[in-house]
Amino acid sequence: MRKPRLRSPLARAVVPVLGGLAFFVVFFAGLWVAATVINDRADPGSEIANKVFEVGKVTDIAEAVAEGGPLLFPDLKSADGVRSIVLDHTGTDPAEGWQVYYAYPADATPDCLVTHVPKSRTYTDCRGRTLDVAQLALPVDVRPVVENRTTLSIDLRGVTSGATTTLP
Repeated sequence: MRKPRLRSPLARAVVPVLGGLAFFVVFFAGLWVAATVINDRADPGSEIANKVFEVGKVTDIAEAVAEGGPLLFPDLKSADGVRSIVLDHTGTDPAEGWQVYYAYPADATPDCLVTHVPKSRTYTDCRGRTLDVAQLALPVDVRPVVENRTTLSIDLRGVTSGATTTLP
């Protein structure tokens, strides 16, 4: 018995292309369904971001803070902005003296985010007040970590207060 063959040149050109397109449509539809099922099963509070944010070398970051003031980082943990933080350094040793603050005043709510006054240690809050970095809210679940006296990271896991932790 003879196998059926496509006889016209047009059919021989179009049928394999349509078959390939159909394969990819089915393949991507399967991926879409798998992603939807995985997403539907995910806990709404589950976090997929890194738990530790590496900022950089302590000497470089300490120099940046000395020249431009404490660094304001947009929210590193969620998209609502209330977890925006300020990273400050005091002292002459780049491996010590790091402090993290939330980017809102200690006497206000998290929706009163501050704006950094360039090349200073001051911020302007939602009420128009000028605040020193020390007047910002201290976090209980974010802390700076210095590893081997060379690398600065921000720990977002919520284990201790905002004081620096130095790891060997």
